[in-house]
Amino acid sequence: MESCREIELEGHIIDSGVMTLVFDKIMDMGGEFEILTFNVGKQKTDTSYARLRVTAPTDQQLDAILSELHRLGARTPEIEDVILVPAEGDRILPKGFYSTTNHPTFVKYQGEWLPVEHIEMDCHIVIDEREKRAICTPISKIKAGDLVVVSETGVRVVYPERPRKVSTFEFMHGTVSSERPSEAIIGKIAREILELKKRGEKIGLVGGPAIVHTGAAAALARMIRAGYIDVLFAGNALATHDIESNLFGTSLGMDIKTGKLITGGHKHHIRAISEIMRAGSIKNAVEQGIVTGGIMYECVKKGIPFVLAGSIRDDGPLPDTITDVVVAQDTMRRYIHDLSMVVMVGTLLHSIAVGNCLPSYVKTVCVDINPASVTKLMDRGTTQAIGVVSDAGTFLPLLCEHLEKLEKC
Repeated sequence: MESCREIELEGHIIDSGVMTLVFDKIMDMGGEFEILTFNVGKQKTDTSYARLRVTAPTDQQLDAILSELHRLGARTPEIEDVILVPAEGDRILPKGFYSTTNHPTFVKYQGEWLPVEHIEMDCHIVIDEREKRAICTPISKIKAGDLVVVSETGVRVVYPERPRKVSTFEFMHGTVSSERPSEAIIGKIAREILELKKRGEKIGLVGGPAIVHTGAAAALARMIRAGYIDVLFAGNALATHDIESNLFGTSLGMDIKTGKLITGGHKHHIRAISEIMRAGSIKNAVEQGIVTGGIMYECVKKGIPFVLAGSIRDDGPLPDTITDVVVAQDTMRRYIHDLSMVVMVGTLLHSIAVGNCLPSYVKTVCVDINPASVTKLMDRGTTQAIGVVSDAGTFLPLLCEHLEKLEKC
């Protein structure tokens, strides 16, 4: 006996490709569908509505299909309040817990739709009864007694729709190619950055040590000084080699200007770490005149926050590097949900870490010399992403140059 259930879809579901995604998902998972109602919007700004009957061989298979369709914004016609189960202990989730997408999400609680605050993927929804709020919460922050949403009942996901005005991010969406005219793309990215800054919106940058190794640190420092970057996410290596380059003119012991190895240069990054240890922090080193330029210098001078998340391979690390991964996640989250754009340059692991915490509507620029890395970064779930296959030493100076030219226009 086959199982069936009806679902609804509403919004700009045709030009955003949601209908196609729904059809493909049903068929890929062994189900079938019948379109019961399909009202297409007549004007450009009109929304469309579809009602489908989804059929599968078993209840379990149907539940699996509906769970995937839910993540695309599909909902059942009859919507009840969310089901809440108290967590039995810290970091212990009730069975059947709901796992979030990074799309805007709402829950029905006491007959009222509440927006889920600070949405990100692979987290959970906790209801604060006293303040009547729905809060996206990672498992590390679940406390005993928290009212956790279980199942998809009463949960509505709004799959982001393509904006009616096409911008660079919609035009280039899903594109990764080293054959495209990178300079033209970088010019468009620069215009997007200026538009965001004019509206008072914030931009974050995720950077790897390749920025320093390829000689792009000066360009990023200028961008920070000019106010284009509002927060920096990186690891111990970017800060260490940036400071090394300021103190000794090298990066990993190699002269940045000539590319030649310096005798004894292999110790320079350790000496740099030691100098910051002696000062107590990067900020102290800047204030004491030890560090006189570079990326970290400009962050301190401009008051731009930076989050340095450590890893097991770090030398030192610097006193500012956060070695507890949960603390590093929490610190990143303080800034992530205020951002409208994130530029990821030359660091796969840190970019994925930040990308996992981003809502899907945040514009994302993914830059790496390896096309596979760019593709991996763009697959984090954002709906507005540009992939640029380029090394940091080409991308950042060009971006900085375009920004400065446009500002003069």
